[in-house]
Amino acid sequence: MADTARPQNPAGRPVVRPLSPHLQIYRWTWTMAMSVAHRITGVALYGGTALLALWLVALAAGPGVYGPVAWFFGSILGRLILFVYTWILLHHMLGGIRHLVWDFGHGMEPGTRIAMARYTLVGSVALTVLIWFVALLAR
Repeated sequence: MADTARPQNPAGRPVVRPLSPHLQIYRWTWTMAMSVAHRITGVALYGGTALLALWLVALAAGPGVYGPVAWFFGSILGRLILFVYTWILLHHMLGGIRHLVWDFGHGMEPGTRIAMARYTLVGSVALTVLIWFVALLAR
């Protein structure tokens, strides 16, 4: 086993090392918040993809199985889930595009970086509303 005692300097006193700063130390910024949101939406995409797979399996299984699934996705709760999934998908996509732009070395200036993070959120909400507006209008 490794020795877990605190290291000591030659005088026999413990070496005092700085603690790593925690999130409570930092002031939240747009880029930090969008980074966390990007990770959360990435995880949430798994759940939405599972629902998409469920819908496809039900569609392939025939009308007896597809009927209840179609009813659920047509209900208020089902549409709310689909609306949120649409936002999750678009937010994650726009966050990925933002990171791709950064990978090419563009948009790293402080003002531009924060503006891009804000536009990611605003753009994902606007695109979600636009997609649903067009979809409901075409219905």
